[in-house]
Amino acid sequence: MSDRPEAFHTIATQNLDVVEKPLGAWAKLYESGVARKTIVLAVLAFAWESYARWLANPLLVPAFSATVRAFFAAVASGALPQAAIYSIGMLLKGYAAGLAAAALLTALASATRIGADLLETLTAMLNPLPAIALLPLALIWFGLGASSVIFVLIHSVLWSVALNTSAGFRSVSPTWKMVGQNYGLSRASYIARILIPGAFPSILTGLKVGWAFAWRTLIAAELVFGVSSGSGGLGWFIFERKNQLLIADVFAGLLTVILFGLAVENLVFTTIENRTIRRWGMQN
Repeated sequence: MSDRPEAFHTIATQNLDVVEKPLGAWAKLYESGVARKTIVLAVLAFAWESYARWLANPLLVPAFSATVRAFFAAVASGALPQAAIYSIGMLLKGYAAGLAAAALLTALASATRIGADLLETLTAMLNPLPAIALLPLALIWFGLGASSVIFVLIHSVLWSVALNTSAGFRSVSPTWKMVGQNYGLSRASYIARILIPGAFPSILTGLKVGWAFAWRTLIAAELVFGVSSGSGGLGWFIFERKNQLLIADVFAGLLTVILFGLAVENLVFTTIENRTIRRWGMQN
């Protein structure tokens, strides 16, 4: 190696062309979240098909292919879309009412200590209580109708959303709070610009948990409650097909619930997460 300074200068200043190595097909596939999830679903479907064929008892577990055929047949007949629309409508009503009640309780808990004690006490009392256990009381109080189902849906959504939102508000960084106070924000601006963005990861978790609880409660309530006003949801569709020993149709109803869950998770909640939490750098 030369001891001349010119040699070091030449090495340090020479232009090095960095060539980015293109990703291979498997690497591109691995980097795609949609592709990974599709592969997982395909593997699960293959395992389902293989086990059903090995078991060879369609009254216990119909094959995946038979379930898909039953699904499209039920869609073509209009029975499954009608049940799904009824369930989705009922779910949205109960979910929206639960969110409104959770917002009211959380606002009260954030504003006063008595409100915080009230939320903590009610949560400790009622959150462990399964929503479906309240259905008999709801039938007595509200009668045979949509109001009874919506009541138990509110119970299933309210506590998880209120708990996560309240915990999120408490976990907001004190530095953020001091910045908001130093800028002289009004109460409404302080909540909208500081508290809600800071607590949004917890709020979104509560929304996801509340949605899942609402789905489970709705299907269970429809299994028990049956038909209301001549219409039945997915739970009643499943129960009715079970009584007729149309097990492939039962699995088709369950598959519909799964598809709705996947759609809401990947199209709604993931989109919200990408445009808020990930965009703000609060999550990798």
